[in-house]
Amino acid sequence: MDAADLAIRAAAILAGYLLGSIDFGVIVPRMFGIDIYGTGSGNPGASNVLRTVGRREAALVLVGDLAKGVVAAVLGDLAGGPVFGFAAGLAAVVGHCFPVWHRFRGGKGVAAAGGMVFYLEPFAALILLGVFALVVGLTRKASLGSLAAVAGLVPALAGFGHRGWSLGLAGAAAALVVIRHLPNIRRLLGRQEHTIEEPAA
Repeated sequence: MDAADLAIRAAAILAGYLLGSIDFGVIVPRMFGIDIYGTGSGNPGASNVLRTVGRREAALVLVGDLAKGVVAAVLGDLAGGPVFGFAAGLAAVVGHCFPVWHRFRGGKGVAAAGGMVFYLEPFAALILLGVFALVVGLTRKASLGSLAAVAGLVPALAGFGHRGWSLGLAGAAAALVVIRHLPNIRRLLGRQEHTIEEPAA
């Protein structure tokens, strides 16, 4: 790898982080005069927007967050192949969780990670989406669906032939999502977690 290739791949990863830092969970509610940090759970994610703002706004947030994961993975893949696609996708997840544009107060990274997987291994993404939908349909808890999906991320990718750095980077993204869900896990264990319909206090 020469210096030019290294620079291109580093730029793709940096771009992934900067894209991830565009927080649609903040931007979309603000378009309607709402400060999401002071609304509901205060989390700038699609679930909180759904509970506190509305379905249309939550759909816009979800599409935007998925798109930035996709674009980051595309940039990384074009710069250096699938491993760098996962690296740039991970950077987008980090950016979503700790956005430079929003004082590092971000969301939980689920949709950005989903966008990464949808581009790099779409069949695995569809399986994980099915897991998410099934768990949410049964429990009405988005956090539980998200945790179930990320728990299956590395096994699903391995099942489709990914190895080495690709699995490690995807695993890092999954681990970050789990860490960001620690308050949800505590509420789940205490049977106090909110459903997707229930406004968060």
